[in-house]
Amino acid sequence: MDNGIKWRAMPSDFPPWPRVYAFFVRWRDAGLVAELHERLREASAQLRVAARSRAGVVDSQSVKADATVTHASRGFDAGKKINGRKRHLLTDTLGLLLAVLVTPASTTDRDAARSLLPTAKDHFRQLARIWADGGYTGHLTDWTTQHLGVVLDIVRRSDDVQGFQVLPRRWVVERSFAWLLRSRRLVRDYERRTDTSEAVILWSMTMLMSRRLAAQRQQPPAPARAA
Repeated sequence: MDNGIKWRAMPSDFPPWPRVYAFFVRWRDAGLVAELHERLREASAQLRVAARSRAGVVDSQSVKADATVTHASRGFDAGKKINGRKRHLLTDTLGLLLAVLVTPASTTDRDAARSLLPTAKDHFRQLARIWADGGYTGHLTDWTTQHLGVVLDIVRRSDDVQGFQVLPRRWVVERSFAWLLRSRRLVRDYERRTDTSEAVILWSMTMLMSRRLAAQRQQPPAPARAA
């Protein structure tokens, strides 16, 4: 995952690559990758400041697709000038992943949100507010309120500011995209199927959370305060 190797280039201390890949496919199709990720996400949220899944941040990231990606599952993002796929993430206020959807890069954020947000709402019933950028404006704000009971809050960039600007709430999901790109496998999309891309994203976040949990448990307890 970190070095982006091919399946056929598995290290020699692993089982033969077809067997490793077969386990990955079995876990992906059975939902075990998503279940493992969800359990670690809940544990990570409990160890940090109380940020449950009542609010979230949504955004998308367009990435170039490798030649292995079929024409039917890729597209051209005219805004970013990228031929490939688009990753749509919904995170909680800590930046931990709640839902992911991979589409052709030509898919608009609003269209993808109509699939991503209902799935997240079904899983996280307490979800009540979502922050998003200007790409989600329009009919989607009314649709989320009427059909999902969720307030879609658009965080707009000020027209008076030039250059980079840290926007409230939106920076959380941008940081999550940066975390994912630490996995070289995700620098571009190599997967033939979009559900495989989604599983690889979940694996990347699972590795991130497992390292953090291990590091937090190894920290010595804080000294007791004197009475």
